[in-house]
Amino acid sequence: MRWGFAAGTETSASITRWWAEPPDGAPAQAWTSLCCVTQAAVDVLSQAREQVLDRGEGLSRRQVLDVLLLPDDRLEELLALAHDVRMRWCGPEVEVEGIISLKTGGCPEDCHFCAQSGLFASAVRSAWLDIPSLVEAAKQTAKTGATEFCIVAAVRGPDERLMAQVAAGIEAIRNEVDIHIACSLGMLDSGQVERLAAMGVHRYNHNLETARSFFPNVVSTHTWEERRDTLQMVREADMQVCCGGILGMGETLEQRAEFAVELAELDPHEVPLNFLNPRPGTPFGDLAVMPAAEALKAVAAFRLALPRTMLRFAGGREITLGDLGAKQGILGGINAVIVGNYLTTLGRPAESDLELLGDLQMPIKALNATI
Repeated sequence: MRWGFAAGTETSASITRWWAEPPDGAPAQAWTSLCCVTQAAVDVLSQAREQVLDRGEGLSRRQVLDVLLLPDDRLEELLALAHDVRMRWCGPEVEVEGIISLKTGGCPEDCHFCAQSGLFASAVRSAWLDIPSLVEAAKQTAKTGATEFCIVAAVRGPDERLMAQVAAGIEAIRNEVDIHIACSLGMLDSGQVERLAAMGVHRYNHNLETARSFFPNVVSTHTWEERRDTLQMVREADMQVCCGGILGMGETLEQRAEFAVELAELDPHEVPLNFLNPRPGTPFGDLAVMPAAEALKAVAAFRLALPRTMLRFAGGREITLGDLGAKQGILGGINAVIVGNYLTTLGRPAESDLELLGDLQMPIKALNATI
């Protein structure tokens, strides 16, 4: 007798068909059997409770896809499980961060989502922030209770002028503000990594942005591998790795699951989750905003793939989720937020996020707890 199976994924339930082929010469009807084993028999959320919640092991790519394919009527159950995982493996504290653009616009890269590219007809123009303004932004960030302040520049990678400006800015901030300093300055060489580490940069952000298989649809002026190489050097220099991306850029659910597992393999300290906010003048300016339920499933799925990682709400959540969705996300796996505005778009007022965290009785992570 020979046994076989066939599988399909036309719904969230992976359908497996088993059959038995009779021995040669035997009546087929006497031997043939067919049964469908649906996901209800081995439910992905039941698997996740045992695998992720109990053991702290992230979901596989196939399992993440099954989560993303769950029907909307299971969203509440999914978010509750993701929250339990966050509480079990990360605790109740929420890390608060502010970001500031030291150098805005005029970037030579063609990231299709970004209004700061000098290759697109967006309204963003090149500008630099002076050191006193940088220090004042750090002070205002610290007043919110934030423990992290990230200095960002729209560049392929830093030149000597930018490195000198960053060094001067970090020194000035340290003289007046008690806060961790992170940087996001594009792709680095080994010497730049060493210099940033020597400056005392606490964490370096460099997003992979999307799944490796989808990346060429998003950027053509550099590769996914170049970004990953920078992250590897950052890790070797003992800076914390911050790496996430943007959801809703036209990737398939399979590619979204691929991205979650690629991030899990990278094992960053923090994963910022952005949702595409289509910017006029960019190649992705006409894409639709991601539906809220789909975005929340993604938040939960990434938490189940990355049970011990800091998962941060970042850009685009305001138009994608609104106030209610923000609350659902924080109760669905998120344990870090960016407060205030982003680089070229408006965020929620810092007071709104802090009030929400207070209402949910979620403490803000103290500075000494982030060291």
